[in-house]
Amino acid sequence: MKSFLFRLYLSLMKFRAHFTTMENNNIVILNGSGRSGSNGYAFYKWLLLNHPEYNVSLIEPWPSSHLKWEAWQKIGAARYVITTHQPFKVRKHQINVQLWHGVPLKRMGIMANNTRYRDNKRNEKLWHKNADIVASSSDLYETLMSACMAIETEKYHKLGFPRLDLLDKPVISKEQLLKDLFNTTDSEAQIGIYMPTFRYELEDKTIMDKIKEGNFFAFEDFDGEKLNAELAKRHQYLIVKLHPYEMRLFANFKSNYSNIAFLNNDYLFDHNYDLYELLGDTDFLMTDFSSIYFDYLHLNKPIVFVTNFLQQYKKTRGLLLSPYDEITPGICVDSEAELINNLDHLDNQQIVNRRLYWLHLTSEAKGDSYCQNVFEYMTQEYRG
Repeated sequence: MKSFLFRLYLSLMKFRAHFTTMENNNIVILNGSGRSGSNGYAFYKWLLLNHPEYNVSLIEPWPSSHLKWEAWQKIGAARYVITTHQPFKVRKHQINVQLWHGVPLKRMGIMANNTRYRDNKRNEKLWHKNADIVASSSDLYETLMSACMAIETEKYHKLGFPRLDLLDKPVISKEQLLKDLFNTTDSEAQIGIYMPTFRYELEDKTIMDKIKEGNFFAFEDFDGEKLNAELAKRHQYLIVKLHPYEMRLFANFKSNYSNIAFLNNDYLFDHNYDLYELLGDTDFLMTDFSSIYFDYLHLNKPIVFVTNFLQQYKKTRGLLLSPYDEITPGICVDSEAELINNLDHLDNQQIVNRRLYWLHLTSEAKGDSYCQNVFEYMTQEYRG
């Protein structure tokens, strides 16, 4: 019922916004990715800096039933509508540029085990009707996305993803990041970041209970003090960036760890940072089924894959590629004990070679700036 009412709301607001006068130099970005690696936000910041001749508006969070009418007027007046999730536009003559939010590893749409036929068919129609330009990174990306969303091949253009422009240009130094999050200085510091996928969809209350108790890995053998001590011995620092829903479970959790810090969206919004503007300062990534690892390949740094819910995730939603240990160029661990045993040797030449192999498969877009690629294509191909 909620989804029906929300679709009805969108239809009504689209109808009203349709009567707003469209201007060719108006760009609106509907950002559904927050600050955790948003192509929309990265593109927005780049446009403000490089193309002041355009009127650029950032609408977030999107989608939302709480937008002011002024926001809908901006959407209706835009020639170009940039989206990070479902394609959207108010009128036929607008140009929708679909930036999506990652190379998919998890099944979604018609490929997922936990979606409904009716919803999938509705999504297919939205992509067919509304998406004009789908930014792509590779043939593999296009194959995976079309398997899930049935996107027509002519919509794809290998322009690259704007957020990747941020990886090699951190907005602050590693020393400043260490001071901000850990309140310390350490010339030998190695900073890691742990970014798991959204585990709530596993529909397992025991996982959420573990997270609520402070067990952010949801390991059976979790011991936060022990892990912190092992990290400290090695001058390693771990940033924990959970899904916003999981972070809310930590409302009353105060970290007293010296080498583990929790990064929430407040820090990013307060400083106008996107997470990808900090990733270049990190030395290794830890994740499970999040597609962030495809992006992190561009930094050519170690990746640790946490697999304690691998079989459960395969059954509940499914993965697009397998076997898992072949598609993940890094060390796999399913317990804290195994993680600690690998902290001294996160990388080797064989793993480096595998990272480069997967980077080659997932990154074919050319150019020095993916933001520039997207801007030039959308404005030159679709002139007013």
